[in-house]
Amino acid sequence: MPHLAFDIGFCAQLGKLQGSVKQGVFDAWEKFERLTLDQLFKDPGLKLESLKRARDPHIRTIRIDQGTRGVVLAPDSGDTYVLLRVMPHDKAIDWAVKQKASINTVTRAVEIRDIAMLDELTPVYESIAPTPDRRLFAKVSDGDLAALGIDETTLRQARALTDPEQLEVFAPYFPQDQREVLEYLAAGFTVEEVWRDVVSIGLAAAPADTTPVDTGDFATAIHRTRTRIALVTASEELRDILDKPFAAWRVFLHPSQHKVAYRASYSGPAQVTGGPGTGKTVVALHRVRHLLGYLRDGDRILLTTYTNTLVGALRTGLATLVEDEALRDRVDIMTVDAFAGRIVSTSRRPLRGSEEETRWAQAAKATGFTGTAQFLGQEYKHVVLAQNLRTLKEYEGCERRGRGSGLPTSARALVWRTIEEFTHRLTSDGLRTYLGTCAEAADLLEADGPRYRHVVVDEAQDLHPAQWRLLRAAAPARPDDLFIAGDPHQRIYDSKVSLKAVGIKVAGRSAKMRKNYRSTHEILSWSTALLVGRPFEQLADDAANETLLGYRSALHGKGPEAYGAESEEAELDALVARVRSWLDSGISPGELGVSARFNKNCDKAVQRLKAAGIPASRLRGDVPSDADAVQVGTMHSFKGLEFRCVAVIGVSEGALPYPRAVTPADIDRLQHESDLLAERCLLFVACTRARDGLHVSWSGTPSEFLVEAGVSQAS
Repeated sequence: MPHLAFDIGFCAQLGKLQGSVKQGVFDAWEKFERLTLDQLFKDPGLKLESLKRARDPHIRTIRIDQGTRGVVLAPDSGDTYVLLRVMPHDKAIDWAVKQKASINTVTRAVEIRDIAMLDELTPVYESIAPTPDRRLFAKVSDGDLAALGIDETTLRQARALTDPEQLEVFAPYFPQDQREVLEYLAAGFTVEEVWRDVVSIGLAAAPADTTPVDTGDFATAIHRTRTRIALVTASEELRDILDKPFAAWRVFLHPSQHKVAYRASYSGPAQVTGGPGTGKTVVALHRVRHLLGYLRDGDRILLTTYTNTLVGALRTGLATLVEDEALRDRVDIMTVDAFAGRIVSTSRRPLRGSEEETRWAQAAKATGFTGTAQFLGQEYKHVVLAQNLRTLKEYEGCERRGRGSGLPTSARALVWRTIEEFTHRLTSDGLRTYLGTCAEAADLLEADGPRYRHVVVDEAQDLHPAQWRLLRAAAPARPDDLFIAGDPHQRIYDSKVSLKAVGIKVAGRSAKMRKNYRSTHEILSWSTALLVGRPFEQLADDAANETLLGYRSALHGKGPEAYGAESEEAELDALVARVRSWLDSGISPGELGVSARFNKNCDKAVQRLKAAGIPASRLRGDVPSDADAVQVGTMHSFKGLEFRCVAVIGVSEGALPYPRAVTPADIDRLQHESDLLAERCLLFVACTRARDGLHVSWSGTPSEFLVEAGVSQAS
């Protein structure tokens, strides 16, 4: 009986396909399941056709619906066909005739390349190439390239390239596995590193096989290509994939992701890091799914993160991934602060942001401290709570790491008295700080014992040392106790931490994701320009500064558009026009996001969109927004989310960086630099929420971040 499998390239299209096209795909799959091969070829509705001009006879097309065709890989032997793409009729034919299928002799996986475009490009670049010793891969031997899975055809093309920019021209047309190998090498990784991080991981994801590779046996190769080809066996599974974008992640975990998420056991805390869109959250959710299978009676899992918005996203993701409600009920999903509040069980109200500075000023007045309230708040957060200091003696003897303002030992007694005055007044007035509550909760857990068998942490980069001590105390120090996912490039809150210093050692149990699965290459490159050249500190102590080296996206599309308006009203008019154009292209309102630095800008955007007849909803906390409305929220609330298209508005001078969020350099130079970097990261996070389209706008003078990155030229 024949079957229709699905290539990851098709699944990347899912969000863009109309409902009638998805139904056509489902109907085609059912015919493959119901008919014999002979009947398939004769079926007038399916029209399984060969192509007269095809570069490869294995590439054929099928009818999906009126005016739409699917491109399939049709092997000579075996009964599994693979749906590669779905396109309008003429585009499908044009794409199909240019493609060629092959089998990689190292990974044993099926590969698809645009051989027509590669044959056209190669002679041109060979004619302008410098001497061989000045070309891109001059230092890598033919033997090493072959060992990494580069075949003779790609070898000739790679040898014609001079620089990474030329590789970018060729990359969309290369076979995926070979493209990744070349991109890693071009980014400066060694042959040994590429084998370890790319090739061997792919081999580990497929069944072991030591027999010689038959480059004509597509039937076997299709079943080995687990990282890019989904073999669907039930109609319910296919419906899940077609109707829920998250389901595509379920099917297509990259080998590097699968290896991390489904490792049988880690001997202690484990960590996965990666740039935006690399699937860290998906890996964390899969890890929860894996751990659920090993829970004993009474064991529970804590799945935690920083913001309420992310809590809602994690609940939705886990519900999609784990259908058994009783099993899901063994997972508590909440913010770290909510967990601390549950442990302490206090009726004291947490301080609001604006209240804390006033409270510090009152404490300073009571003790006679003449410095600023801002200094006191930062000293309490970054020194006292960060190092878990409990006495004046400890404070006088500590190193004030990361603080750029001097404080002689003789002056620390007064600062300590002021901190004690601050905390005493809070207790007397029935108030508390979030971080202070975390410190109290950690003390209680250390005294009473842990509450969970496993703790899984998402968006870990924003957690404070006090919060880490709480999480360390939440689970016993055993194998698989903590699983941590984070990205230093998305650190938008001022919290730096040494995991080792809080008792969490991940050395030897860390993995890095470098491939972006969400944003197009154009959006990722544009957004990365906001951060390039700026160092980021890793969570792990034994690692060098984190960089964006090697991060890449295999998706391509239109580049972001930047729009400078003369007034705020004109900027909102442009927003309405852009959102309407996205809707007119077939994107649903719930797949669109609008983000701004401030709540007031978000409110204005909602009002203007609604006035134009466009449904819009504010994104607040973990309360689900209207799924059929454009989602509007602050840059902070967009953290960890994703949308088909995103409009980032109000990126103007005075908004980013926001002066009140940046410590003056004359008060603390290091804190000033850290605050500026956090503001950069905030804009970077907002822009990288977009999958297919990004619109960035401002009124008046653009933000200095846009100017410095060279992306402030309005389109």
